[in-house]
Amino acid sequence: MELMISSPQKEFTVQEVVERSGQSLRSFYQYFAGKYELLLALFEESVRSTAAVLAEKVEGERDPLTRFHIAAVEYYRICQPDPKAKSGKKGVAPALADFAQQLLTNHPKEASHAFVPIVDLFVGMLDDAAAAGQVRAGLDHRRIAGIILEGVMFNAFAATISGTSVRSDGAGEELWTLILHGIGTGK
Repeated sequence: MELMISSPQKEFTVQEVVERSGQSLRSFYQYFAGKYELLLALFEESVRSTAAVLAEKVEGERDPLTRFHIAAVEYYRICQPDPKAKSGKKGVAPALADFAQQLLTNHPKEASHAFVPIVDLFVGMLDDAAAAGQVRAGLDHRRIAGIILEGVMFNAFAATISGTSVRSDGAGEELWTLILHGIGTGK
């Protein structure tokens, strides 16, 4: 992660990882077949930690739809690019977002596996909201969770397309309203 932050203009090498970690090249290859596998492991850890953060954010909320709302808006916030990052400077989140895009496009099976923790969290919240009559019956919750997560992730970068402020405070809520009217029961 440190190399991803400190080397924004160039991609890091396996040799740099080995030197920074104090491990041998042999040790590196005992765990990873190459740089791609290392990036995949970092991405999977990032998804797991994001799911844990979201679960913690909704932990005390009892209402299923409110839990889902909090998680969707918070995930939007997490996915947004850092407006304080100087032009041309990349941090971990954008670097992992670049990797996520490549993963989704070129390795959909591995991407599906990597996103399991966060998909499971959203499926559970959809299940709870449906059981409470707050989400329309008959929806495939796994498919809907994937659509919502895609929408949140890619809309977090919508400022690039729409030319609006990167930190549009109401954008996460606007997206939530769109999601809710698509799956809500109106109750």
